[in-house]
Amino acid sequence: MAKLALTLVIIGALNWLLVGLFEWDLVSALLGGDSHRESSGLSRVIYTIVGLCGIYCVRFYGDDRRAVR
Repeated sequence: MAKLALTLVIIGALNWLLVGLFEWDLVSALLGGDSHRESSGLSRVIYTIVGLCGIYCVRFYGDDRRAVR
C-alpha cells in the first residue's frame, strides 16, 4: 500500500511540474479534459517546487527501513 501511495504522489507531483514549467496538465490530457492551464507566475513557481520534490521522492522506493521506536 505504501508503494502505491508513493507512486500516486510522484505522478501527481510530476503533473504539477509539467503545469509549472509548461502550463500543460498531463492528467487532463490523458483523461480528455482541457490540458492547457493559465497560471500566475507565483503559482507556477510553487507547482515547479512540488514537482521537483516528487522527483526527489523517487529515491524512497528502495528505502524499506522502518523507524525503530
